[in-house]
Amino acid sequence: MTKAHWQFPAKDVLHGQYVRLEPLSLDHHADLWAAVKSAPDSFAYLRYGPFKTNAALTDLLLDLSSRDKQPFWAVLDQTGKAHGWLSICDVYQDDGAFEIGSIWFAPSLQGTREAREAIFLLMCLGMDTYNYERLVWRCQAQNEKSFRAAINLGFQHEGTWRNAALVDGWQRDVAWFSILRHEWPRCRSAFVKWLSEENFDVEEKQKVRLQQLRD
Repeated sequence: MTKAHWQFPAKDVLHGQYVRLEPLSLDHHADLWAAVKSAPDSFAYLRYGPFKTNAALTDLLLDLSSRDKQPFWAVLDQTGKAHGWLSICDVYQDDGAFEIGSIWFAPSLQGTREAREAIFLLMCLGMDTYNYERLVWRCQAQNEKSFRAAINLGFQHEGTWRNAALVDGWQRDVAWFSILRHEWPRCRSAFVKWLSEENFDVEEKQKVRLQQLRD
């Protein structure tokens, strides 16, 4: 058996300016349950949830945290409170492709600089630490928030596979996006500028949009 060209990403703690990513575990259950039970509609485009009981979330966390080939991280704010999770999935070590997915962010995290930084930390893990050639994002095409997020983050829309996934009895289209190795430096530079404290006013509103910094 030949050795894969790219190393599989380690599930280490990742530190940002505003958030910390920790390997997902039952230690995050209390924070996540408080967020999950108040936002059942936020699971509309995921293959799990919503959760009617504390035990149901426990079962999911045990499943997600034990996956060897799909590492999950909890997103913690500066106080150490967990507000969601995200993962690396479908890593193609022989081809250099690295996908970020299965993201669930509580309403308190959605649309914030903390949310973007959490995703950026995994983008850097794949492209800077492990030098992958292709960073992948996919979502159900009907999921407008995820579709827009991909574009805002700097991914290029490659196309849509029609009726490619059956979820909850509904045949759904899947949209594919990517950032390639030669596109990454410009994307990364824009992110660093956008995340700087100087880019936010006293109300924590952005002064310059991420896409403007890329353009």
